[in-house]
Amino acid sequence: MAMVNSAQAHDAAAAFGTVGTAMVTPFSASGEVDYDTAEALAAHLVDLGNDMLVISGTTGESPTTTDAEKSELLTAARRGAGDRAKLVAGVGTNNTTHSIELAQQARDAGADGLLLVTPYYSKPPQDAIVTHMRAVADATDLPVMLYDIPGRSSVPLEPATLAALDSHPNILAVKDAKGDIASALQVMSDTGLAYYSGEDALNLPLMSCGAIGVVSVAGHICADRLAQMTEYVGTNDLNAARDVAAGLVSLIDAIMNHMPGAISAKAALQLQGVLPTRATRLPLLEASEDQVEFLRREMTRSGYLT
Repeated sequence: MAMVNSAQAHDAAAAFGTVGTAMVTPFSASGEVDYDTAEALAAHLVDLGNDMLVISGTTGESPTTTDAEKSELLTAARRGAGDRAKLVAGVGTNNTTHSIELAQQARDAGADGLLLVTPYYSKPPQDAIVTHMRAVADATDLPVMLYDIPGRSSVPLEPATLAALDSHPNILAVKDAKGDIASALQVMSDTGLAYYSGEDALNLPLMSCGAIGVVSVAGHICADRLAQMTEYVGTNDLNAARDVAAGLVSLIDAIMNHMPGAISAKAALQLQGVLPTRATRLPLLEASEDQVEFLRREMTRSGYLT
């Protein structure tokens, strides 16, 4: 670990792991969830170096899967991952009652933890966010990772809000995709919340400031190098960590900056032969042939495709 050494940070690492990927949801060509492929994908991602898989996050196209599908996806991922990785269920919505129901369903399906995004679209004030997050965290005894991504939710988790949520015994961590390292550093300094980088381009900057790990999209392809980088940061070898990060710049750009992550990750996995299709559900469209060729070039250049 880097700067953060609190008991809560150690608890978070034990609860969630340190190298996580927000797993895509495989679909058949006809649009059905492919649970057999989900099982195989979970096993593949753990073999690659992930010790945490987020199931039914945004990259898992959670807005387009049913509650029953979310539960069965957890079951399939557990079959694939076994006890080699923590399974964290995305349960955040802009409906508190529904989020509570999803949290309880995830617990019953065997999730190890919960990922709880700021309620989107509704633009709730900060005191309402605190009340919402606490209500969901109260619904089970599972550890909770908050997800701060105002680019999607419209509303950031302010430092005072995170400080207020730090007092809840189940809320252990933050997945940070806000892009405000100064704010993250303030929260890490003022609270016991453990931080995870939720923005691949900022993985090393956030870990060098005290984040204990990553929740990645690029980890579908390069979790091996992310695990290496995390290990280097943990031993304070920032020069070696910087070398790893530098070698991932073009791959992360290709995965994250040219199309939604669910689209690019599926296309990349299909190129590797891990997924049989790159199918998505509307409102997303699967990667075009031009996008696939772009990914092919960048993955070959980065050594992840031969």
